[in-house]
Parts: sequence; structure tokens; C-alpha cells
Amino acid sequence: MSKQEAVAVILWIGATLYAVFGGADFGAGVWDLLAGRSERGVRTRARIDRSLAPVWEANHVWLVFVLVVLWTAFPPTFSAVMTTLYIPIALAALGIVLRGSGFAFRHAIETRLSNPATKLFAISSVLTPFFMGTVVGAIAAGEVPAEGGGDPTASWIGLLPLVTGALFVAGGAYLAAVFLTRDAAAAGENDPERYFARRALASAVAAGAVAVAGLVALREDARFVYDGLTGPGLPLVILSGVCGLAALALLAAGRAIGVRPLAVGAFVAVIWGWFVAQHPYLLPTSLTIDDAAGASATLTTVIVVFVIAAVLVIPSLALLYVLMQRGALDDSG
Repeated sequence: MSKQEAVAVILWIGATLYAVFGGADFGAGVWDLLAGRSERGVRTRARIDRSLAPVWEANHVWLVFVLVVLWTAFPPTFSAVMTTLYIPIALAALGIVLRGSGFAFRHAIETRLSNPATKLFAISSVLTPFFMGTVVGAIAAGEVPAEGGGDPTASWIGLLPLVTGALFVAGGAYLAAVFLTRDAAAAGENDPERYFARRALASAVAAGAVAVAGLVALREDARFVYDGLTGPGLPLVILSGVCGLAALALLAAGRAIGVRPLAVGAFVAVIWGWFVAQHPYLLPTSLTIDDAAGASATLTTVIVVFVIAAVLVIPSLALLYVLMQRGALDDSG
């Protein structure tokens, strides 16, 4: 494996981690939006708060990581994306800020004002992944020219970008429902467990339907990526489907244990299937990994920093997630 390829793999690892943990993070906001005002809605939001509060800021570490690696290791790609897709990127960044503000303030202000803050958090949780998805869809559709400066509007409002945005929202909602089902089961909360299990099933069906629509859009607007997914990437696509169906079977049987790794496996498999499908391009089909790579010394530095970060950051985050799963960070006792 060349140095350029190694750094591209590192970039994809960061994107995968953000897609899983950040996706579940945003998805929890989707269920917060749909929880309603009943007593069950109150219990639902309480479960979301207990699951989300310890980790919602930490999950954005991976987004920062991806942006820094892309900027330093593949500057032509970073420049092309930022000068073409700055509108959805700016809207996603605004959504992250508003979402964080809403989540923080709904715990700090008077009850009289809590609903607006909650709605801000929830609505931003839907719009932010949607705009992120349009960025990915526009890149796959070849709407980002290698030299940058593409159409700032038409580039991300085509069929594939919009379907990809919807897939990001539906997929995040599914992951969040699976995570929340397991969290509720571990805490002995039977009603929230059943509530989120049903929503995991429903959102899985919705995400699957959007994914099928995405394949149709890929075939029309991004034939190179489509051919890659149905060719070299097909084993990973099949693995994703098998994991997804197994997770659905466990959910339908009322078993929470084992669902989470299967749901994550389905996500990870399709993300890496995408990587295989568009290889050797970062911008299909205009800019390859080799052509976009920065100086050799820069790539070496990125690899060294990644190894150091893996040693320092990943164990710390793993400890955070373990403590959260054991309820050690739940101040409700």
C-alpha cells in the first residue's frame, strides 16, 4: 500500500467513525422531535438525555479529524469541495451549532422556555445530517470539478444528493433507535425498550427503502460508483444486507443483545463498500487519490499523528463509552 493510499484509508476510518457515532447522535434528535408531549414523550426524552449527554460533544471529534486530514493530506480535494459545496456545508455547520445550543439550553433554562430549545435541538438534528448527505451525494454524482468552483446551487440539489441526504437522516434514526433500545434494556426500562425497538424496525424499513432509491439514483447520476458497488464492492454490500436483516430478526424477536454490533456492521460494510466502489478516486471521476495527495513529508506526518492519536484518543473514547454503558456517568443515580 502506498503512502497516499494509507492516508486515504485513515481518512475513511475517521469518516466511518463519524458516520456511526455522529449518525446515531443526530438520529437521537429525530426521535426527540417525534416523541410528542405525552407522558411517554417525557420518558422518551429522558432516555435520550441519559444516553446522549455524556457523548454528544465527543462524537464531533471524528468530524474535526476528517476535515483536518482532508485539508492537510489532500488539499486539492478540500479546496474543490469547499469552493463548490459551501452552501450545504455552511448550513450543516450552522445546524451543529444550533443543535448544541438547543441541547444545552433545554437543560439550563426555565420550563416555560424549554420547548423552543428542544425543538431547535430536534429540528437541527434532522437538517444537519441531511445537508451532510447532500455533500456526499454531490461528490458521488461528479458535481464537484477537480479545479473547484462548481455550481454552488445545482451541484447539491439533484436527485442523488437529495436522496443521499434523506438516507443520512433515515440511517441515523435507525442507528439511534438501535442504540437507545440497548441502552433502555441495560437500564431495565421496559417501556422505552419496546418503544425504541418498534421504531428501530420502522426506521430500518424506511432506511432500506431510501437505500433502494439511492441505488436507482446512483445508476442514473453516478454510474462509476454504481458499477463499483455492484462489482468490487458487492461483497461488502451483501455483508451489509446480511447484518441488517439479522438485526431486524433480533429486534422482531424482542432481543436487544446483539442488535447493536449487527446494525453498526451494516453501516460500516456499506461505507467501505463505497470506498472500494469509487477507488481510486476521491472525486469520481475527476481526481484520484494519487493526484490529490499532498507532499510526501505531509503524508508521513499525518500517518505518525494518526498513530499517536490512536494510542491516546481511542482508548479514552472507549473508556467514555464503556462508562456510559455501565451507567457510571448518569447523574440521576
